Amino acid sequence: MSSSRKSRITNASNVMYTNAVYWPNNRLYKGDTPGALNYGCINRVYYAFANVTADGGVFLSDEWADARAPCDGVQGALGSLMHLKQRYPHLQVILSIGGGASAETFPIVASSTILRDNFARSARGLVEASGLDGIDIVWEYPCNPQQGNDFLALMAAIRLHLPEDHYLLTAALPAARAVLQNIDHGRASEYLDAINLVAYDFFGTWTPKGGHHAQLYSMSKDEESGASGVQFLMASGVPANKILLGIPCFGRSFLNVTGPGHKNRGAGGEDGSFDYSQLPRKGTKEQVDKRAVAAQCVGGDGGFVTYDNPDTVKIKATFCKQKGLGGLFYWSAPSDSKDSKRSLITAGFRTLHSS
Repeated sequence: MSSSRKSRITNASNVMYTNAVYWPNNRLYKGDTPGALNYGCINRVYYAFANVTADGGVFLSDEWADARAPCDGVQGALGSLMHLKQRYPHLQVILSIGGGASAETFPIVASSTILRDNFARSARGLVEASGLDGIDIVWEYPCNPQQGNDFLALMAAIRLHLPEDHYLLTAALPAARAVLQNIDHGRASEYLDAINLVAYDFFGTWTPKGGHHAQLYSMSKDEESGASGVQFLMASGVPANKILLGIPCFGRSFLNVTGPGHKNRGAGGEDGSFDYSQLPRKGTKEQVDKRAVAAQCVGGDGGFVTYDNPDTVKIKATFCKQKGLGGLFYWSAPSDSKDSKRSLITAGFRTLHSS
């Protein structure tokens, strides 16, 4: 591969900010395909997830969905994305490795010099075979300082096999101080092209109280927020332009309450959430909490549902510009509204690139 590849892919489009999306392969079974997205507003797709084995091997997690199923006139959702890259030269396609299924495996692989090397070699083989632009590490999550050190060692090993002048390397990390404090982010950012800051899931079925799950600003000192996560990374030495702020394309539900701060009494939807395309719920009115920067609807089958809408995404995109961040990412693209006026991805892109 020519050494100019990375500079070519990052400069192919005239956009200043990254507007990235995750595309989970299991959405193929719901009838979604990568070809349905608006690539006028997207310049990077994270294809999720590849798996990692205990010996450091990296492999596609669903060979049918990834490489064989009929999809957009070609074979497999990953095949579709590689075909779309030919139509949209500015599009970067990155293989996202990990997710919840890898929580037990990453600590094993990252703790061993041999296994880290196996991982890096295996990842490079998959990237080269597929024509991808790089990889994204989703280790959920380094939970102590030793794992934080192992995370750094893994990034260093990857960079030996996926050098920065050829390939992109990113990692997704939560905006929670309890996790972030385990990693030397100043050193991590020397290896990484971007940190995808998961600035959502602050509240959910696992928390004792309900709250705005993707709030930009917290309402009390003991709450996490997107802004506090950004502040922590920047104070830790991460260049602002290497931070992408995460936007959820789903809402979190809390039944039998009318707003944040109440005791958790159960949740509606699928596993406590609704796709953004299903919000606001029928018979409810959408409202925006401008202090927290969060949208909500109350009533119906969801109770209090907290999420982002175009108004909150515009505020978050403006925050990104003010802080000099690299841009936004969305989990996940198929859950966004098909209506361009309601689309979070469209709202973010337009605000990032408005004067």
